[in-house]
Amino acid sequence: MSFSFFVARRFFQNIGKDTRQASNPTITIATAGVAIGLLVMIVSVSVILGFKSEITKKIEGFGSHIEILDINAITAPDGFPVQADSSFLRTLRDYDLVKSVDRIVQKMGIFKTQNDFMGVVLKGLPSNYDTTFMAQNLVEGRLPDLKTENGNEILISSQQANQLNLKTGDRVFAYFFEESIKMRRFTISGIYQSNMGMFDKNIVITNLSTIERLNHWDENRASLIEIRLNNFADIDRAMPDIQKICNQQNLIQASPARQPLSIKEHYAHVFAWLDLLDFNLIVILILMIIVSGFTMISGLFILILERTSTIGILKALGATNTGVRHIFLYFSGLITLRGLLIGDILAFLVLFIQKYWGVVHLDPATYYVETVPIEISLFAIALINIVTLILTTLALVAPSYMISRIQPAKAIRFE
Repeated sequence: MSFSFFVARRFFQNIGKDTRQASNPTITIATAGVAIGLLVMIVSVSVILGFKSEITKKIEGFGSHIEILDINAITAPDGFPVQADSSFLRTLRDYDLVKSVDRIVQKMGIFKTQNDFMGVVLKGLPSNYDTTFMAQNLVEGRLPDLKTENGNEILISSQQANQLNLKTGDRVFAYFFEESIKMRRFTISGIYQSNMGMFDKNIVITNLSTIERLNHWDENRASLIEIRLNNFADIDRAMPDIQKICNQQNLIQASPARQPLSIKEHYAHVFAWLDLLDFNLIVILILMIIVSGFTMISGLFILILERTSTIGILKALGATNTGVRHIFLYFSGLITLRGLLIGDILAFLVLFIQKYWGVVHLDPATYYVETVPIEISLFAIALINIVTLILTTLALVAPSYMISRIQPAKAIRFE
């Protein structure tokens, strides 16, 4: 153990023991400043990571990482089918980044009850479709049977159910406008709630064969082809390859143009909002580190002022300016570490309370979630602690040179 660290540790151990020391309140304020700054940084990072994760999962749940469609089908999903034959789907499934490929058929229509009506988009899902997301957001009833070819079960959102005054087990008439008006009666098997207004307002889930018959399409046509990748991070890497596959197949089959559209492009406004959160996070982190640095700098000045006579004695005994500076840097570092420890404990307490009890609520119409989402990243928390400790310590280096101006003879007489 070095001499400088030994003395710094003794200073640290004596904090609060002498109530006459003027530095005690200052040390408390400096510790609190570091702790609160760290608390705010950790909570901010966890909340923003939670927002990004939760909202991305919801968008993925209603779609996929990449969709292949005719671009015109974005506004008219049942008017511009794409070729989705087995050979094309097989080529997509053989791509190493692809987890699953599903043929989706959609139909625009109007639900009408005795007192109200609303426009909807019926989304037909194949029997092997991954319905995990739908099951997680199911609030009433059950999922429709996707394996029954002649089924008429549908899954509607709570927003649709409230507007049309419908509940599980009710029957509702759907009208479809083509050359002539078609009508079909559906039975509500369940109700979901995702809090994503862009989906809850329009999307109705049913089986694939029902919508195929309504569109008069065979098994080689689809409104879109959903491609799920192994990871969300693979989207940018996969897009050029998927585009190349589409271009090759379009030339071979002379089919209507099939274009890949990533989830980031399709819902660009949502991801732009999430990117803005990243910018806000950077501002918060910078401000909190600056606050922590200033509280420690002010604390260091008071520590040096209060221990001027001690500094003079150490210099008179042969301690160098560098050695004395290291004492106070170590001392400040120990105070910072204590602040970081307190901040970590408070942050984990706040995060666990919010994660498991959801005490802070939000307006789902604005934020897409009912409570503030939390994602705890131990790596991010450790990184914040390390960076805060390093930057705070570096901020103290320049003020510590004040010690070199203290003359032993005058300092020993200083009170």
